[in-house]
Amino acid sequence: MRRMPLFAGFSLLATILLSTTALAQNAALSGNVSSDEEGAMEGVLVSAKKSGSNITVTVVTDRAGHFSFPAGRIEPGEYGLRIRAIGYDLDTPKTIQVAAQGTTQNLKLRKTEDLASQMSNAEWINSISGNDPRKGILLNCVGCHTVERIFRSKHDAEEFLEITLPRMQSYVNQSIPQHFQVRRAERMMEERGDSRVQVYKTTAEYLASINLSSRPQWNFQLEPMPRPGGRATHVIYTEYDLPRDTIEPHDVIVDKDGFAWYSNFGEQNLGKVDPKTGKVTEYQVPEHKPGFPTGFLALRTDRDGDLWLGNMYQATITKFDRKTEKFSYWQLPKEQNVDAAQLNMVSPQSSHVDGKVWAQNNGFAGVHRLDVASGKIETWEPFKGAKEPHNIYDVIPDSKNNVYFTDFRLRHIGRIDAKTGEFKLFEVPTAASAPRRGQMDSQDRLWFAQYRGDRVAMFDTKTEEFKEWRIPPRWSAPYDAVLDKNDEVWTGSMLTDQVTRLNTKTNEMVQYLLPRSTNIRRVFVDNTTTPVTFWVGSNHGASIVKVEPLD
Repeated sequence: MRRMPLFAGFSLLATILLSTTALAQNAALSGNVSSDEEGAMEGVLVSAKKSGSNITVTVVTDRAGHFSFPAGRIEPGEYGLRIRAIGYDLDTPKTIQVAAQGTTQNLKLRKTEDLASQMSNAEWINSISGNDPRKGILLNCVGCHTVERIFRSKHDAEEFLEITLPRMQSYVNQSIPQHFQVRRAERMMEERGDSRVQVYKTTAEYLASINLSSRPQWNFQLEPMPRPGGRATHVIYTEYDLPRDTIEPHDVIVDKDGFAWYSNFGEQNLGKVDPKTGKVTEYQVPEHKPGFPTGFLALRTDRDGDLWLGNMYQATITKFDRKTEKFSYWQLPKEQNVDAAQLNMVSPQSSHVDGKVWAQNNGFAGVHRLDVASGKIETWEPFKGAKEPHNIYDVIPDSKNNVYFTDFRLRHIGRIDAKTGEFKLFEVPTAASAPRRGQMDSQDRLWFAQYRGDRVAMFDTKTEEFKEWRIPPRWSAPYDAVLDKNDEVWTGSMLTDQVTRLNTKTNEMVQYLLPRSTNIRRVFVDNTTTPVTFWVGSNHGASIVKVEPLD
């Protein structure tokens, strides 16, 4: 961190102390957390969930080990308690009765007997020996399950090669252990023949070298990351459990009325959560390609606030009118609606400019443009005939509805001119960084995450210049990035369970550890609150998470 002026430093400290004192004086539940090994413990996440409720509230202990749930955040009643503190389990108590006048309860932690079960994906990967290219294989696995499953497995290289890897390859990306789905066709721009065999062979040998196939215990020490400290403890989390464990909230956005909407990655419905009550409402969508995998990926809004979704293997652009609660659908033309078609991303943000909505097709690295009035769909295949694999991951329009796209397999940002249809590529500075999801700001600057580069980046579409920021630790693998009203960029990870807040002016960074293992995808920032509020779906945890910084 850069040094700040003395007066500014005292002002910030005074603000933090005043806010902490105010919280303690108006606490519904407060206490101290300690252990025999450390005494008072900073950075312990303390969660409280009322019996019969689907809402969990979490706070974090300060330097003195003190925690405080502000009045109004939890009401009187019986609550189940849990903690997150790597290397520790909650000893006592597990439940508590919160009184109307407030309750004080100290918590005692004990050393855990199963550290492995508490490790995040990134902690596992950083614990093992080996070079980065080999470790990078594991980034292909976390979309469906944790890497812990691999480390605990006992498959040898031959079993991985002949059985496990082909089976995993046959599942679609929205598969989870509770709900797996099989591909109807392979993507057209992927490895084939001998190239695929070599990828499988390399992967099988590596996975067998790090699991328990030839030894009773791992041949490396588990290396957890430190607990949160400082500003990373000044936060309140609220988690809303969804009604089924098969719901995968991929994208989460908040509308002007304060409702949180989510796209269900594995099932045919759109969901809405009322943050005040926790009530969940689901809107069912019919299958347009019966027998093909179900589920939605992108969820974005047009200028009128209506919702647009990509119904992936159903190859359908879907619109939801929030006022009438009615859906509209546009299917791909027959020549593009092949078995491999995978329409993930739909982007209507600038459709008011010319009445057209952009989409991408992961099945054959294509870009589509829908004329809403006529229903006509145009298609571009920028990499048609290329010898190397490509994966057009996201499509993001600028203010004039030109579209920019990320090439996830390589290191490029592409552009298609809305008027001429001309195509241009821009090379991202970091090699093999895998640009993934992105969002355009009001100045037509594209903010995006570099999944394999552990970076977030900004591409100025006017000057055609890039700027990058590294996101620690190694294997943070950010998925998406968004700039807030304070020029701070936010991102999240499928590997670290952390939300990162980066001040682009000072480069100061705060990383908030989430209360549970959280497979983060698209990120959303609500700029109507002060401080801003961050929202994300727990894609493997069937819940919606709200992060409220206190400074």
